[in-house]
Amino acid sequence: MKTKCLELRDDGTFIPVLCVDMNPERLEESYLLRRCGYPCDGRPNILLTPLGADGDPAWNDPYAWGGRTYPVAHRWIIDNWATLRDGDVVDVEFILGETKAPKRSEREAAETSGTRAALDIIAGPQP
Repeated sequence: MKTKCLELRDDGTFIPVLCVDMNPERLEESYLLRRCGYPCDGRPNILLTPLGADGDPAWNDPYAWGGRTYPVAHRWIIDNWATLRDGDVVDVEFILGETKAPKRSEREAAETSGTRAALDIIAGPQP
């Protein structure tokens, strides 16, 4: 299984999320995933959950969320899984055509606003 951490954004929204493609890479994973009902057919089957791990749900069905932000972002993540990289921004307003340009990562603003030292304390120095 492959994982990616993404920055989910919408109007006034910033949600770090963990995404897991529920396709096996090893025989042991294949057995367990199939026992849970996953098709394991190579097509992206993305489990998404907020990265905070504070009791929020985890779904692989983009329509199970309700609301707007999660369903739109989740569907887009599934459709674009192959091109996404850790840290990418998934901007719901841009996806829906409500803005002309996608939002930039909040991380970039933090790095340029002098909070780089605080980030280094939390995550350790970055190359």
